[in-house]
Amino acid sequence: MNRINQLFNTDRRGLLSIYFCAGTPTLDGTADVIRTLERYGVDMVEIGIPFSDPMADGIVIQEAATRALRAGMSLRLLFEQLANIRRTVSIPLLLMGYLNPIMRFGFENFCRRCSECGIDGVIIPDLPFREYQEHYRLTAQRYGIKVIMLITPETSEERVHLIDAHTDGFIYMVSSAATTGAQQSFDERKRAYFRRVEAMCLHNPLMVGFGISNKATFQAACQHASGAIVGSRFVNLLEEEQDAEKAIIRLIKDLK
Repeated sequence: MNRINQLFNTDRRGLLSIYFCAGTPTLDGTADVIRTLERYGVDMVEIGIPFSDPMADGIVIQEAATRALRAGMSLRLLFEQLANIRRTVSIPLLLMGYLNPIMRFGFENFCRRCSECGIDGVIIPDLPFREYQEHYRLTAQRYGIKVIMLITPETSEERVHLIDAHTDGFIYMVSSAATTGAQQSFDERKRAYFRRVEAMCLHNPLMVGFGISNKATFQAACQHASGAIVGSRFVNLLEEEQDAEKAIIRLIKDLK
């Protein structure tokens, strides 16, 4: 069974998934960051594929991607760094990136390398659901890779149910239609959106992302979903500390 499914089959709540950009804080430190996050109890890790035009990301992740690219990070190098990651890491791992570098690499080749490295799923924010269904779904399924779809407050209920019926793993519930970035709290409009999606009783579990940065936002997300995804806040801490252990200790303190 895919590790993503195994995680959510435990029926646990308050799950914590962390996003960071491959090649940060150092070019060769990607695997060390993953191992550190698992050691400190993180439930799932999303490894960002640096890209020069990350349209869904705010300035924090944009700058991290720029630093990684300038240092020499590439998709090919990332797969080399992850080749032996399953010798020491057992939690679910996902790659998150944009379609352009993946298509340049070749989608089937990408899925094959993911499978060889033990990557469980991928998140591709600019991959339309219809395109996924028509051109990519069968290839991803052949290699056992879960393609995680995003929904926003603007996604219709009909489309949410369609995504839920044709994907497997979890649904990434984006807290707003804006780009990524830490927030101090969620207003009533966003909380109403969380409640509305929760009330749909979907087949897939939900994880809330975008804006999770402190105890208030983490708890608000976990009230209506299996857990939350922290990206920009951890990326910021990682840049400040230049050390994954110090960064995750600070983050856990902020969230708890």
